Amino acid sequence: MLLEMVMRETPTDPEIRCLELLSEQFPTRQAVFTEIINLEAILGLPKATEHFMSDVHGEYAAFEHILNNCSGVIREGVRHEFAGELSQADQDDLCTLIYYPDKKMVKEFEAGIIDLSWWRTHLMRLLRVAKHFASAYTQSKVRKAMPVSYAYIIDELLRDQIDQPDARTHYHERIIDTIVDTGSGPDFVESLASLIKRLAVDRLHIVGDLFDRGPHADKILDRLMDYAGVDIQWGNHDIVWMGAACGSRVCQAAVVRNNLRYGNLEILESAYGISLRELALFAERTYLDGDVLSPMEKAIDIILFKLEAQLIRRNPDFEMGDRLLLPLVDIEEDCVHLPEGDVPLVTCDLPTLQGEDVCQLTLEEEAVIESLASAFEASDRLHAHIGFLYEHGGMYKVCNNNVLFHGCVPMTEDDLFPRFVLRGHGLAGRDLFDWLDREARQAWMDPSQESLDLMYYLYCGFHSPLCGRITKTFERSLVADESCWHEPRDEYWNLISSPTVCKQVLREFGADPKRGHIINGHTPVKASSGENPVRSGGYHIVIDGGFCKAYHKTTGIAGYTLIADKSGLRIKAHRAFTSIGNVLDLNADIMSDTDRFEVAEHPLLVEDSDTGETIRQRILELRALLDSYNHGLLKERAKR
Repeated sequence: MLLEMVMRETPTDPEIRCLELLSEQFPTRQAVFTEIINLEAILGLPKATEHFMSDVHGEYAAFEHILNNCSGVIREGVRHEFAGELSQADQDDLCTLIYYPDKKMVKEFEAGIIDLSWWRTHLMRLLRVAKHFASAYTQSKVRKAMPVSYAYIIDELLRDQIDQPDARTHYHERIIDTIVDTGSGPDFVESLASLIKRLAVDRLHIVGDLFDRGPHADKILDRLMDYAGVDIQWGNHDIVWMGAACGSRVCQAAVVRNNLRYGNLEILESAYGISLRELALFAERTYLDGDVLSPMEKAIDIILFKLEAQLIRRNPDFEMGDRLLLPLVDIEEDCVHLPEGDVPLVTCDLPTLQGEDVCQLTLEEEAVIESLASAFEASDRLHAHIGFLYEHGGMYKVCNNNVLFHGCVPMTEDDLFPRFVLRGHGLAGRDLFDWLDREARQAWMDPSQESLDLMYYLYCGFHSPLCGRITKTFERSLVADESCWHEPRDEYWNLISSPTVCKQVLREFGADPKRGHIINGHTPVKASSGENPVRSGGYHIVIDGGFCKAYHKTTGIAGYTLIADKSGLRIKAHRAFTSIGNVLDLNADIMSDTDRFEVAEHPLLVEDSDTGETIRQRILELRALLDSYNHGLLKERAKR
């Protein structure tokens, strides 16, 4: 509204009211001048660094280390400051101090090498690294990133006195000596290390799948909840946990099944307090042991497939009728009558498939699932984590002309953005994402059976943007013939290899097709087989590099980080993480191979980013306010 006013001489009454609200923050022309000058200066700063990661899958140790070394950016900063001055061993030692300051100092104390000289040397080195990364920001933003307790002193230490460098050095040395003398050296080392890591990466984008496979998604979420500047694009493994926390019985069964299959019961029982006792007791008295599947696996599999069958029947618009396979099980013939033919079962020990409708839960199965539902509902820690995913996450994000979503945009060969009818709505492309996002939030805020069912559909539905394939959970559990396990994928993965299609997707989401990129996770890049994460002429980037240990043989690496900075785009392929012990004892960092595949024509500035566009709009609003002061439309208010 205010921007339109700039083009006219006389503002409307609503525009005047908006200017009055703005004047409460900037009550004088001097205040307006100052803010405009400040914002214009910010536009000329280097563009802040963004990191993109996906498919972390509970691998906390590797993820934590990559956050601490900022995907190798810390090492680059240390090298920039100390190349030719410090040996490689000393540079490695400094990096380890930044990554794990508390643990590193304990080892140095134990080795008896920390004295006044050590404090002076390392605090000054940390200050130099902090100054290196602080140069990309305003002093105000750097101050906000500092620990409140020591912000004033750190601010003083970061300042340079150009005309009196010797005096300033002596001043800094006196401050550092006093820090050591008062015993606050460890606090300052940790504070500087934290500041360096905060400044090295301005924004972290997680493109889905924090949960499942690895054992410690809970610790990852604890870490992210304390991380400044993060957003999350939900993955299919996130949404099933979200659905479980919302109260979906079928999502709860799927979560339990997944973690039984991955051997991650600790996250359920220890991390979130979800007891599996009722399930274990039921399985023990109902199913035979010593089978291909354990009693607990058979018990939760059948409960899941029964609940899934009921959901499919309730929701014909999901078009999942081909997944209604439980009634096709033939225990007497030891097979399941699949459309492609009869195939043998891995087990015939399925005693709860009985009655006229095998898709109905037995009374004991009902008791098991209700016990699990009560445990999910009572888990405060789980609900805190899921609340964080809702607050900081969504189905997709568009930032700096990059379109981020976990899986795919459902497509067909005949129609790039075909319409799918869900709940009576014809939905396609971005509209489909937006509607699903609203429905997922409804499941959290005011759940209904329809919204809860949709959470499971988002997890494994063929036309779900988070899944995009026919999920063969039934076959992978109960069918021995692995040829039946193949999961056909949405046409997206074939069509997106065309730069023309990429540009159409970018336009659909409001990004510039000349400068934009599509960034996905979900499908591991088989780097060891020659697959490249950068595809379609650079328009499409897949950053699932296999953080999960189970994928290391498939991918040949241990994860990717995509980095967008003032120089353009580069991707880092990480090698496997060993242990924190090796980092501390041997300075053994995660090694990463860097591929810079897009170089900016000129160093990118804040004015080249979304933040720059927001700032320019703010400047126009402030100029409108200034005009209103100059022409007497509003009165300045003196400060009291």
